[in-house]
Parts: sequence; structure tokens; C-alpha cells
Amino acid sequence: MENSNQTSMNRFLLLGLTNIPYLQALCVLMFLIIYIITLSANLLLILVVKINPQLQTPMYFFLSNLSIIDFFFSSTIVPKIMAITLSQDKSISLMDCATQMFFSLTLGTTECLILAVMAYDRYAAINKPLHYTTIMNKGFCIGMAAGSWIISTINSAIHVYLTFQLPFCRSHQINHFFCEMPPLFRLSCRDTNLNEVAMYISAGIIGVCSFVLTLVSYVHIISTILKIRSTAGRYKAFSTCASHLAVVSLYYGTLLFMYMRPHSAYSPEVDKTVSIIYTTVTPMLNPIIYSIRNEHVKDTIRKKLNELMPWLIK
Repeated sequence: MENSNQTSMNRFLLLGLTNIPYLQALCVLMFLIIYIITLSANLLLILVVKINPQLQTPMYFFLSNLSIIDFFFSSTIVPKIMAITLSQDKSISLMDCATQMFFSLTLGTTECLILAVMAYDRYAAINKPLHYTTIMNKGFCIGMAAGSWIISTINSAIHVYLTFQLPFCRSHQINHFFCEMPPLFRLSCRDTNLNEVAMYISAGIIGVCSFVLTLVSYVHIISTILKIRSTAGRYKAFSTCASHLAVVSLYYGTLLFMYMRPHSAYSPEVDKTVSIIYTTVTPMLNPIIYSIRNEHVKDTIRKKLNELMPWLIK
């Protein structure tokens, strides 16, 4: 009987953000702008790193990885948000739901790990400058990036498998704008303790450990910056670190809040707000904070524009 209940319902309904028409129009416009900026900024960074040999360094290698993640992370979530907001048909098949969950989990987890590796890269560059090229050699960089993707893929596959083994017989309406584990757990008539424990363990090992590594790296970086005699140098370094740390904290904070809260603290509206931050806002901010403000990136963009459109830049 349990299996028949599960298989008879082969579609979910995503309730989305709001049912009020004028708010729906505002949401679609807002997400469209965010999506265009996210795709443009991340694609621009990837192209800039590709065409400038001077940017073929470990830092920009990881930044390119981050941009690829954000490009596809946003593409996994935002088009579906706009589609269900505009369309009368808000349904999504079990397979599409599982696919969306798999890719969003994989990309989100990989971003956690890449951000931690990037923090370590900056620590090595600032605190161990004489040994930097030895520490952050090509093999190590490729291994860390590949390891991040592999760990995230395996982690996501396990969670998707466990989630879609549940019988969803309480309701077929997901009070969310995309397929995510916590809202789906509420639809199951079976005890989800195993799923939740697996989620907490995963978030603890990957999310918390990545955040702690990032935080420790920045503590060491800031302690080194404090030793800089030049006030202007200290200010510039602090400004950069503060921007990076703000974006990292925003991403980790919202992600850990979503995946490490107790079951009793569930709130659909809070969940939607928190999810918007790490699925749409952070992927837009990352390339701007990490790279577009960087002089090397801006110089490359100016030179390329000057070559293509000399009349535009004089």
C-alpha cells in the first residue's frame, strides 16, 4: 500500500513565492535582473581569465571554478522560479524534482568546498609567500577542485536517493519554489529521522568544517595584515578581506541555517527567504566582490574593449 501511494503521485506542485498578481510580476522582474547580472558577471570573469595569461594563477583558477558553479547554480534555480510564477501549471515531475535537487545540492556543496580552498589559497599567498608556488602547485589545485566536485556529487547522490525513497503521501504540494530536502521531508508520512540525521551529518562535516577552515584562514590573514606598516596598505587589504568574508559568511550562514535547524523550527516563509539568498543573491555577488573590483580583471576588460571598440574607450 505504501509503495502504491508513492508511485501513484508522480508530480509535485511548487507553490512558489506568492499568489498576488502584482507581487508575482515584481518577483519575475527582480529575478530576471538578478539572473542576467549573475550570468553576465560570471561568464565575463571566466572569459577574462581565459584570455589573459597573467591571470593563469591558482587564485583565478579557483575563481573560474566558482564562476562556473554560480553560473549553473543560478540556472538550476532561477528559470524554474520565473516559470512557476508566470505559469498556471506549477507542477514538476518526480524525475525533474530529483534532478533539480541533485544539481542544486552538488553545486551548493561544491561552492562550500571551493570557498574554503580559496581562503586557504589566500592564506598561503599572504602568510607563506616564499613557499606559495610550492604549496599551490598545479597538481594540488587540480586535485582540490576535482576532489570538491567528486565529494559533492557523491554526497548529493546519497541525499537524493534517501529522499526519494520516502513515500510522499501527506500532500503533493511543496511550499517552496524549488525541490529542496527540508520541505520535501514534510510531505512524507514515514519517519524522516534517518534523512534528517544524514542531512545534519553532511552539513556538519562539509558546511561547518569548510566555514571553520575559511574563518581560520582569514584570522591568520588579518593577523598578518595588522603587521603592515602602511596605513593605506592595511586599509586596502582589510577592505578586500572584509568584502570576501562578508559574502562567505552570508552564504555559509544561510546554508547552515537551512540545513542544520531542528525540525521544530521549520517555517515556510523563512525558508523561502533564506533560500533566495544562497541560490540567487550570492551567485550574483561572488564575481562582483571577488573579481570585478580587481584591478587586473578591470584592466583586461578595458584592453579588450579598446581592441574591439576603440571608439568607445578613448
